[in-house]
Amino acid sequence: MSPIIERIEVSEFSYELSDIGTPPGGFDIIYDPGTTTERKLFAVRIEVSDGLVGEYVGSNSPGAAQINMFADYLVGKNPLRRETHWSEIKRALRKYDRMGIGPIDIALWDYAGKRYDAPIHELLGTYRERLPTYASTYQGDRSGGLDSPAAFADFAEECLEMGYDGFKIHGWDGDWRDPDLLAETVRTVGERVGDEMDLMVDPACDLDTWAEARQVGRACDEYDYFWYEDPYRDGGISQHGHRKLRHALDTPILQTEHVRGLEPHTDFIASEATDFVRADPEYDAGITGAMKIASVAEGFGLDVEFHAPGPAQRHCIAATRNTNYYEMALVHPCAPNTTPPVYTGGYRDELDTVDDGTVPVPSGAGLGVDYDWESSKKRRRCSTPSSSTSRTTGGVVESTADTAELVSWTARRVQPTRARKLIPRAPESPVCRSIGFSWQLSRRTGII
Repeated sequence: MSPIIERIEVSEFSYELSDIGTPPGGFDIIYDPGTTTERKLFAVRIEVSDGLVGEYVGSNSPGAAQINMFADYLVGKNPLRRETHWSEIKRALRKYDRMGIGPIDIALWDYAGKRYDAPIHELLGTYRERLPTYASTYQGDRSGGLDSPAAFADFAEECLEMGYDGFKIHGWDGDWRDPDLLAETVRTVGERVGDEMDLMVDPACDLDTWAEARQVGRACDEYDYFWYEDPYRDGGISQHGHRKLRHALDTPILQTEHVRGLEPHTDFIASEATDFVRADPEYDAGITGAMKIASVAEGFGLDVEFHAPGPAQRHCIAATRNTNYYEMALVHPCAPNTTPPVYTGGYRDELDTVDDGTVPVPSGAGLGVDYDWESSKKRRRCSTPSSSTSRTTGGVVESTADTAELVSWTARRVQPTRARKLIPRAPESPVCRSIGFSWQLSRRTGII
């Protein structure tokens, strides 16, 4: 008998980042001693009739909102029909950026690996089991961390000593934005370690003009940078602008982090608007979507570089020939990585995780990682809906209650009908805030 999805649960939680803030007038995170920043993520659980659970921690609020639009479609379906579900949900979210597909697709891959007792990279087809890794820095600060070109160069040397073969600079944001300073940093780091490391720079779409992008790019040319990523305020999406920039520079361009999905990536490649291709299993419709992008890049003779650290990224890289590096981000000489503290069993994404310049691919079934769910519950965030609502679709009842005591939704068996009423749980502590949703299939136990 085929397995079926019985329950999908999505819960928001938060955790604190110590000594982390934002620059004046900016949005990126920086080292800021004495400041605490709260980060929000989502935990996805897909419970299946065979007793196994597909899990993933990540996503963002837009993605979670989109999951709320299609989760009931999946309840009662075979979780192994990932390609069918991917196609149907892609159409369902055609008016949106489809960020909601990624977390669900990754959780379905996690389930498949557990069902077949194999890591995801084996299901995809393993190419490598250790991943060359580059250090990807925080944005520049003014607090004694990465606060000057020399400080970036010092940190690059530290990373080189730790075994990293690549180093990526993120510049200064907000009121500190300065193309001259970024160009100087590019040159200083290149002068210091350019003969020993692959160097990259990512202004994160922060430079005001195409002319400033060309200015920094020419500094990259002087020191043979490995790639130049998302330089200016087009938002990383102008095919024409980046094709012109490619022709003006020798340094290869890396684009497509900010275009969503298979077809826009394909168009960007076909338009010769990038040299390296960016993909992200969370942003680009899951492991299914990211691997489609990798195949398209391979067909055009290009390399794909996967964005951000995480277990899903590790499995994708392990199964991809045409890729070069795993991104250890974000790293800093004085601050920890921003990885959520939910992993158990030894999985880590920290500056000192590399061994001989590489990180391993998890070898356990599925994603190969275990989560500390109890710890994440203590960090859940709360929300108070403005009114009570209910929706019934396919034997599923979704409800919200107008109460400040709401933490998450849980399901209660109701017989003999198929519907399950969702009831709120009390907060675990007065300072803890949480919001969650669940969709659940009831078994028929009588005449309806």
